[in-house]
Amino acid sequence: MGKISVSETKGKQRHNPLYKDISEEGGNFRAAPRAGSAAKGTSKREEDGFLDAATSRKILQLAKEQQQELQEEEDKQSAAGGARKAAFGGFGDAEIEVEEEEEEEEYSEFEEEDVEVDEEDEVDERDAEMFERYLQSTGSGGGAFNLADKIMAKIQEKEQGRVAAATAAGVARPEDAVLLPPKVIAAYEKIGQILSTYTHGKLPKLFKVLPTLRNWEDVLYVTNPEQWTPHAVYEATKLFVSNLQAPEAQKFVEQVLLERFRVSIEDSEDHTLNYHIYRALKKSLYKPAAFFKGFLLPLVDSHCSVREATIGASVLAKVSVPVLHSSVALTQLLQRDFSPATTVFIRVLIEKKYALPYQTLDELVFYFMRFRRAALAQDSMEDDSADSAAPMPALPVVWHKAFLAFAQRYKNDITDDQRDFLLETVRQRFHAGIGPEIRRELLAGMARVTSESAAKEAVMIDAF
Repeated sequence: MGKISVSETKGKQRHNPLYKDISEEGGNFRAAPRAGSAAKGTSKREEDGFLDAATSRKILQLAKEQQQELQEEEDKQSAAGGARKAAFGGFGDAEIEVEEEEEEEEYSEFEEEDVEVDEEDEVDERDAEMFERYLQSTGSGGGAFNLADKIMAKIQEKEQGRVAAATAAGVARPEDAVLLPPKVIAAYEKIGQILSTYTHGKLPKLFKVLPTLRNWEDVLYVTNPEQWTPHAVYEATKLFVSNLQAPEAQKFVEQVLLERFRVSIEDSEDHTLNYHIYRALKKSLYKPAAFFKGFLLPLVDSHCSVREATIGASVLAKVSVPVLHSSVALTQLLQRDFSPATTVFIRVLIEKKYALPYQTLDELVFYFMRFRRAALAQDSMEDDSADSAAPMPALPVVWHKAFLAFAQRYKNDITDDQRDFLLETVRQRFHAGIGPEIRRELLAGMARVTSESAAKEAVMIDAF
């Protein structure tokens, strides 16, 4: 074997290149693309959604030609229709309109049939029989009826049945009793439980509608107002006084507020009034007639203590009240029997410094002169009797303070004769600390001279 040099092996390849093996097995690589390769690229672009300029022009030309053909056909049809109209006098249009009307009628009949079928499907035979049976049982005879009336009739029948059962059992129904539905009683009993622990927040809606009910007093009794918290009393007073008229608000003030006022003072250790009840009294004065008729006058007529009168009068002193309401209330107080509690309210109303009418002023003069006449009668009894009579009890200091307030405020609104009678009353019912001040105020006043006052003065003198 001959030897192979390194120089000879450098120029030889160890194996065939890969492209030669592929071409020898069945394929040849093209050095230049075929002529149709451009067309294939174009078709590929068309598949992707892109068209070249030549294809776009051809498509537009074809669309234009089709549009022209359609336009020519429409022109031919319109020309033929005009000729037919001229020949038959518009008969063709009438025929077309008739055909359209027939189509509309057919369509409307089709709709009506559908509606009728739906209505028939809605009512079942069993439901109809049950409905007729119900009407026969209720005695309506199959005619028109009101479902609400039927329901109310059923409720009334049940209520009458309960009343009849109670009567049969021997339970006598009071004459002024009101039969409330059990659901109403249960609901307002729960509201009463809520109000027994109420401190703040919104009131229940069922309680807020109470003033709008006709029999609100009966429903209110179910809530047990004696167990309400003072906070609930204040909120309820605002609700009822603002939503009820004066006569109705008077009932609430007398039945609820007056009782809670007295109980609060009695139950407290230092005989003071709860702050929230005090606020409720101030709110009730926004209806002055309800306050005077429902609170002040009933309080005075029911053996009111001086403590209760002082607390109630402090409320009256802090709130502005119309003069007419105050003058009427003052007249009512002056006509009642003397008591220290009544005098407390009289003094507070005098110190409000109203421009009172002359009629009320004359009532005030008669009120203070009443004690002078009692003194004169006592003096005559002492002269006639052999033994000395017991001395008259001294008037309380509140009476002298009320007398001084009257002299300070109305010393220029009384007549000279009335002034003399009042000076005599001061002399007989003298108080060491207040009497001299009352005399000084009366002597410093000017006389009131009018025809009306003169006539009233004559009547007063004759009565005296």
